[in-house]
Amino acid sequence: MNNTKISDLLNRSERDVLFLHLLFTILCALVLIAPIDVKPGIRMLFLVIIYNIAIPLYGGWRKYDDWVNLWLFAFILSIFQVFPDWFLSAQLNILVFPEDGLTKIGTVSGYMAGLWTIPIFLIIYSGQRIKARYSKTAAYMAVALVSLAIFGVSEQTLWILSSWYAKNVVMIGHIAIYIIIPEIILGLAAFFCFDKIKEQSHWVKIPCAFLVMQLYLGSAAFFYFLVEKILF
Repeated sequence: MNNTKISDLLNRSERDVLFLHLLFTILCALVLIAPIDVKPGIRMLFLVIIYNIAIPLYGGWRKYDDWVNLWLFAFILSIFQVFPDWFLSAQLNILVFPEDGLTKIGTVSGYMAGLWTIPIFLIIYSGQRIKARYSKTAAYMAVALVSLAIFGVSEQTLWILSSWYAKNVVMIGHIAIYIIIPEIILGLAAFFCFDKIKEQSHWVKIPCAFLVMQLYLGSAAFFYFLVEKILF
């Protein structure tokens, strides 16, 4: 009989990441389905704030300096990610952020400035752990797959919560085809940049995160043109 336990497969940091994100998932479910008269945007903002407080506080308490370092990069990148969302919604008119009871940044729901932290943290952390256990090549493959899974599930489900939805583009279910590859590129670029600067000054995170955002924005614009104007 195989008596392998989770504690044998994962180290302490990995178990804590799993535990914390399971708790956060439960909290999300409770907050989002709670039968109370609170607008969706306020609920999402509450969850985003909780996540962006919990990760650095818990990481600091458990002496996971790598958590705090990674969270800071992911949070900075998340703030910059408002610009691609703003461009896609205001200029290309292919992304919609419905009225959700929360102040917008341009055409983008305010909580989006912190929401991107969640997938970016998970993607990079997964890549870092795979790299430590196996190889850099395996890490990049894992990052691509995790990016596809996380962003794919988000695109397919979050429209139900009135968070955002695509329009005027070719779709598979609720996923816009043009954005699939740019979101994988985002995960790969974020992992690559963080892996290169994780030992450097925190100030270096700002220009690096800005460059990752620009790469994503450019990729989104290019693949929109390729898919919507050339292929279809």
